[in-house]
Amino acid sequence: MRNRIALLIAALGLIALLMPASAMAGAPRLLKLGDFSAPVDVAAPPGDPNRLFVVEQEGVVRVLSSGKTLKTPFLDLRSRVKSGGEQGLLSIGFPPDYSKSRRFYVYYTDAEGDIRVEEFKRSKDSKNRADASSRRLVIEIQHRLASNHNGGDLVFGPDKLLYFATGDGGGGGDPQGNAQNLNSLLGKMIRIDPRRNGSRRYRIPSSNPFVGRSGRDEVYAYGLRNPFRFSFDSKTGDLTIGDVGQSKREEVDFVPRADGGGRGANFGWNCFEGTLRFSGCSAGGHVEPVIERETGGSDGDCAVIGGFVVRDPRLDTIAGQYVYGDSCNRNLRVAKLDRPRAREDRQLGLAVPGVSAFAETDRGCLYAVSLEGPVYRLAGSSSKTCK
Repeated sequence: MRNRIALLIAALGLIALLMPASAMAGAPRLLKLGDFSAPVDVAAPPGDPNRLFVVEQEGVVRVLSSGKTLKTPFLDLRSRVKSGGEQGLLSIGFPPDYSKSRRFYVYYTDAEGDIRVEEFKRSKDSKNRADASSRRLVIEIQHRLASNHNGGDLVFGPDKLLYFATGDGGGGGDPQGNAQNLNSLLGKMIRIDPRRNGSRRYRIPSSNPFVGRSGRDEVYAYGLRNPFRFSFDSKTGDLTIGDVGQSKREEVDFVPRADGGGRGANFGWNCFEGTLRFSGCSAGGHVEPVIERETGGSDGDCAVIGGFVVRDPRLDTIAGQYVYGDSCNRNLRVAKLDRPRAREDRQLGLAVPGVSAFAETDRGCLYAVSLEGPVYRLAGSSSKTCK
C-alpha cells in the first residue's frame, strides 16, 4: 500500500510538470462583469472601488456599480458622436483630483469626423451622473479627410498630466505625411494640462520636448500610425504603446521612464512599419518596437490592442508581465517587456474575441473589453471582488 501511494505521488508530480501554465492553480481566469453595446473602454476614478465606467462606441458611458449595470447612463453623447468603423466615443479619463474637482475628459469623433477632447463635470448630486451642461471643449483636431486611424486613448500619466494619442489622419500609408510632421497633431502622442488657463482652453507643460523649438508645443512623441491603446506601468511609469500596422506588421513600442519615457521620441512611421522599411523618408534614431506581430499571418492578427503591465498581486503567475491582444485574434498574450526586444512572448491561455481595450484601476485590478459586448476582469484563484 505504501508503495502504491509513493507511485501515485510521483505520478501526480510528473503530471504537474507536464501541465501547461494556464491549467495550473492560480492561473488567470476571466470573470464576466456584464454585457454592453460595442464597449471600447473601461475606466475607474481614483479612490473609487465601487464603480467602473464603460464607454460604448456609439456615445454612451455606463456605470457598473458594485457589480450591477445602472439603467441610466452616466453620460450620453450620441447626438454629438459620429460612430461606426473606427469612429465613435473612444475613451474616458479621470484626473487624480476627480473626487474634489469632479472633472473628467472624453475623446471622440464628432459629426464632421474631427477629433475632440472635452471636459465635463460629475453632477454635484450624484456620483452616477455627469452634468451634461458642464461640457467644455479642450482641443479639436481636424480629421475629416478619412474615417480611419483616429487613435483614441486618453490617459493621465504618472506626472498627473493628460496624454492622448492620435492616428495619422487615415487613408493608407499616411498620404498627408502627418506622422513625421511636427507641425501636425496627427500621428502623435499629445501631452497637456487640460485645465483652462485664462482665455486659453488648456496649458502646455514647459517640459514638453518641442517647446521653444520647431514643431507644435503640444507634441510629446511622434511617428505613430494608429496608437489605439497605450498605458503607463503603474509601478515604474514606463510607457508602452500598441500601434496598429499598415499591412505587414503590428507593433508594441516600449520606452522606460528612466530612458525619458518617450519624451521627444520618433517611433518611425511612415518611414518604417515595425522594423521594415516602408517609404524612402528618414527617421534617424527612431525607437524600434519591442514586439512585432505579422499582420494577416497564421494567427490572424490585424490590429494590435495595447494592454498593461500586470501589478495586481492576485495575478501572481503573470506579475510584471505585459498583457495585450489583437482585435482579430481571440487569444490574449503576455510578454516580459525589455529593450531592444521583449522576452517570453506567448499566449496567456485566455480568449477574448474582438478585444477592444484593456483597463487598470488604481488598485491594480485588470480588465479586458470585447467589442462584441462583454467586459471581463482578469482574476486569480479567488473570485473575490477586486478592491
